[in-house]
Formats: sequence, C-alpha cells, structure tokens
Amino acid sequence: MTDTDLQRALEITRAAVVEAGVELKKFYGNIESLSKGDGSSVGGVVTELDRKTEQFLADKLGAFSSEIGFRGEEFGVQSHADTTWLVDPIDGTAHFIRGLPFCTTMVSLIENGVVVMSVIHDFVRDDTYWAIRGRGAYCNDTPISVSNRTLAQSLISFETRVENPQNYEKYLAVRNQASIIATINCGFEFAMIASGKLDGRLGLNPYGMDWDFAPGSLLVSEAGGVATNIGKATYDYQDHDYIITNAVIHAELTSGPDAIFPLS
Repeated sequence: MTDTDLQRALEITRAAVVEAGVELKKFYGNIESLSKGDGSSVGGVVTELDRKTEQFLADKLGAFSSEIGFRGEEFGVQSHADTTWLVDPIDGTAHFIRGLPFCTTMVSLIENGVVVMSVIHDFVRDDTYWAIRGRGAYCNDTPISVSNRTLAQSLISFETRVENPQNYEKYLAVRNQASIIATINCGFEFAMIASGKLDGRLGLNPYGMDWDFAPGSLLVSEAGGVATNIGKATYDYQDHDYIITNAVIHAELTSGPDAIFPLS
C-alpha cells in the first residue's frame, strides 16, 4: 500500500473504532441493560455485542477497499487477501462486563504477513493509540514513547501457561528480576508499554491469538521498543512466543551469559 493509502486507512479505522466505542460505552459495566428478559446469560449477551461490533467494523473498513480481506475474533475469516484487516471487537470482555478499565477495541492491517498499521481504542477513556510502520506511535495525535527502565526497575506482563514446568521455570526467572503485572488485557497493556507506563509484555505459549498481539507489536516498536519472537531477532505476528519491551529490557532478556531468552 502507498503512504496515501495507509493514511486514508488509518483515518477510516480511527473513525470506525471511535464510533463503535460510543455504542460500547453505553453497556460498559451495564451489560444487563441489553437483556431482553428471556433468560439470556450475560456471557451470551456480550457475545452478541461482540459480534455486532465486529460486523460494524467489517462494514466500515470494507468501504475503504473491497480488495482487502477481513478476519475477526468472532466470525473468523470473512474474506481472503494478501492485505487483510485483523480485528478484535472487545478485547477484555470479562472486564467490560464488570466495568473494569481494561478493555479495548483493536484493529491491525496486515500486508503480506507484516503488520503495517495498528489501532488500539480505549473506549473507556476515549483514547486512540495508533501507529503506521515507519511513522512513530501516537495516543490520539500526541507522540508516545516507551520507557528506558531496566529489568530490575520494570513492571511487565508475562502471559504463559504456568502448568507447564518449563514455562513456569522461565516465569520464575523473570519474576526474580522484575515486577509482574497481569491485567489480562493485551490492548490496554500494549498501549501502556508504548506510553512508557509499563515496560514490556512477554508471551510464551500464551492463551491469546493473532488479533491479540499483532496491534501491540507495531505500536510498541514504533514507540521505540523492540518486538521479536523468542529466540529470534525477527517478528512474525503468527508466532505467539514473543518479547515486546523497551530496548533496554529486550537486550537484558536476550543477550549475555545470563539471558533468560537467548537468541538461537
């Protein structure tokens, strides 16, 4: 895509997520108001809201170009193409139901396997975090940047399945050197990392999917951080074992004799 195309795609995406967020905020912490009194579960009601939001975004983004594919958390692949929208309509539905401030809407634009644009909309605070590859990262229209804290000074997130002994060993190794935070929300955490408020996020056999990690990988790297897959110097959004942190911590985790995640 040309620079002009990416800029136009960004404008359409920002407008779409903000419009979707206005509707979502009506039911934030108030999901029972959607109930029709037919005994529907809260989970079922929020799933329906998830689907409506995803379809709304598919329609809005589809108006930009019919040649771009679409893949979302709720409906999967709606259309295939080398350039594809990747969408998570409500990241953090459990928080959304409870009225906790850790839920976002996330959109990525993938071109030939590379994340070229990302938008994370915090509809609770009405803040939109975005990045275009090579152009920096922003909150609304203000540039943002990662921290320069060391691992010992850091507050980072580590998503892994600790029931696996090897994963737990790595988790403990990180916890022995850093403070761990877990909001159980990728969009919120990546936005905070890109803003320098948190310092990194690690994934080792995590629970999330492509749409959970792709937006934050670009946002953080464009904010001056580093995004690579574990054991590698490169990043593939379909590989969910990753290190996405500021540059100082990334170097500490991957280099030297005591590196927890040395490069292969």
